[in-house]
Amino acid sequence: MNPRDQHADGGGSTAGSAAPPKRSDAERNRGRIIAAARTVFGRDGLNASMASVAREAGVGIATLFRHFPTKEELVVAVFTDRMEAYAQATDQALAAPDPWHGFTGYIQDVCAMQAADRGFADILTMSFTGAQALEELREQAYQGFLELIGRAKDSGQLREDFTSRDLVLLLMANSGVLSATGDAAPDAWRRMVAWMIQSFQTPARGPLPDPPQDAALYEAMRRASHVVSSPEADKRR
Repeated sequence: MNPRDQHADGGGSTAGSAAPPKRSDAERNRGRIIAAARTVFGRDGLNASMASVAREAGVGIATLFRHFPTKEELVVAVFTDRMEAYAQATDQALAAPDPWHGFTGYIQDVCAMQAADRGFADILTMSFTGAQALEELREQAYQGFLELIGRAKDSGQLREDFTSRDLVLLLMANSGVLSATGDAAPDAWRRMVAWMIQSFQTPARGPLPDPPQDAALYEAMRRASHVVSSPEADKRR
């Protein structure tokens, strides 16, 4: 058997045995990057740079971009499971026998999710139009929340002028409180959320200004996500 025959039947071949370790290394690097991104985004929010994720993972920036050419793709890999939990929270809230407890429990749970993860706090107040999986889960949660609103109003416990846009404003406000207080006052968000929940309950203390239009809120979320996912911004950091 000549050397060519040995390579053909696998005897003495090094090419065939070299490929699996390369794939294994790539899988390990991908896993390290995702784990590092969870840590960095959870601590610093989505404004954290891709370079900081690479440092946390112990890989070069070129390796990171080979696996995740854009920050948006990395965000999807890191946060899809959290968005699934966010969507499932509406199902749990709808199962509550008391509509008001289901409604308020959902708000408290979602705000607690924000408090536990700075990156997720950002996700909930941004729109990633290119990330279909995240947007589908957001829509699922939105439809469930509409049902929660209807049930709470039908029970006579939620003021009639409450809209789904008020939840978006609450999540934005909570994200701001979390960003401002940080480790100095980590539970401050709980008081703000409690105040807001009390303001949602009947009887209404007075009329409210009109809520922002859906298009205006969407534009605000889109602008925020554009700043975070800008590849040029990451190249500078």
